Amino acid sequence: MNDRLKRWLPTQESMRENRWLRWIGPALHHPRLWHMSRRGVALGMAIGVFFGLLIPIAQIPLSVGAAVVLRANVPTAAASTLVSNPATYGPLYYAAWRLGKAVLGEEAAVQGPPPLAEPRAVTDNGRGWFARAWDGITALGKPLLLGMALMATTVGLLTYAAASFVLAMKVRWQRRRRLRRRAAMASSARD
Repeated sequence: MNDRLKRWLPTQESMRENRWLRWIGPALHHPRLWHMSRRGVALGMAIGVFFGLLIPIAQIPLSVGAAVVLRANVPTAAASTLVSNPATYGPLYYAAWRLGKAVLGEEAAVQGPPPLAEPRAVTDNGRGWFARAWDGITALGKPLLLGMALMATTVGLLTYAAASFVLAMKVRWQRRRRLRRRAAMASSARD
């Protein structure tokens, strides 16, 4: 695999030392989890993209756990979760909300999604910011959750298919190049 890519991916030691991933423990020692095979890398990318789009928190530990269970490449699963980040949350969740509204058949409002939190009176009945934020999230409800699930599943499957195809083409290209080189060496040896 490309050395530049390997430099950016987390190492086996850094994953083992991560406090969020210690619960996996000895399972991280399996060699197949770190081997850069076509199937392992494609599955790792699909798992990372799935959890990156589906869950806004704890994406990396969940994707690493799924990669361990499914014997996918752990570094690519962890790195692929970065498809969603603070810069992309807004557009991704808005697209998921619109997708959910379309699937549910609800009329999408022209002005966009409802506000996350309505202005409240000074007395908030002792509720904290988390309770107010949760109220705002639940106001978005079914369309957002359905859209996130559909988008994560679809994009995850497409990622697996695309990564498998690209990596298979790379292997074929390298094989053809080796065969051409051997044929050229054989013909030059005869001369």
